[in-house]
Amino acid sequence: MTRQNIGYIWGMLGVLGFSLTLPATRVAVLDIDPLVVGLGRALIAAILAAILLSLTRQPLPPRSSIPQLFIVILGVVVGFPLLSAIALQTAPASHGAVVTGLLPLATAICGVWRAGERPSVKFWLSAMSGSMLVILFSLLSGSKSLYISDLFLLGAVFAAGLGYAEGAILARTLGSWQVICWALVYSAPLLAIFFIFHGFPLPHYVSNSAYLGFFYVSFVSMFLAFFAWYLGLSIGGIARVGQVQLLQPFLTILASAALLGEKLRVETIFFALCVGLCVLIGKNASVARQ
Repeated sequence: MTRQNIGYIWGMLGVLGFSLTLPATRVAVLDIDPLVVGLGRALIAAILAAILLSLTRQPLPPRSSIPQLFIVILGVVVGFPLLSAIALQTAPASHGAVVTGLLPLATAICGVWRAGERPSVKFWLSAMSGSMLVILFSLLSGSKSLYISDLFLLGAVFAAGLGYAEGAILARTLGSWQVICWALVYSAPLLAIFFIFHGFPLPHYVSNSAYLGFFYVSFVSMFLAFFAWYLGLSIGGIARVGQVQLLQPFLTILASAALLGEKLRVETIFFALCVGLCVLIGKNASVARQ
């Protein structure tokens, strides 16, 4: 099996883990403060990361990597979870999945900017076609207007794309799971200070489904899924493997239909197949690295 295919396999495992993030967040914010859901997940994951780093006796990251770790923190530990949790107070999970379908294109752009990757024209055509299909799907689904929640989601997309690219660069030297673990550990003091002043408010009643959603985004979305995702990006390339995430909106919509009772339509399956074809074309396109 080629190195590129191995990267795709790890990337797909990461996307499968991420695909339930928006439905789980949507369920959690119904009963739990979105700030708690958005930032509390990282605090829970930071505890798990500290335990894992301690058990495996990992050396401290070199000082030169600290600025990059803070970019990862701003992107995927704080930016995406917080902005998406705020947006999903009013937006359905399936709509959030459509907007975040632009994430692979943002990841590819950040890969060019931060990692020096140089995708071919064929790659950009496939990536843009996949993104345009996602936007067209959004328009046909009735999302014809831009709402405040969409602005938060677009901010989450940019933050995640930058965090993915920077984390993938670091994974080549620190290791895939070590990157997210150290990012979580370094962010823990800032998160703890925030919750000391803000408090950790919980309503009198929190449903079991809300607790389960919060557990999922803390343990899987914020922790385990990143192990596979950063490994896939670092092995197969940020731009190329990042295109696998074009399939995430459709996996999320499928999960939303199964878990939240949101409607699943025939056109969703059709667009998912078309986007899958774009991912396959992008997989075979050349991407040079400086």
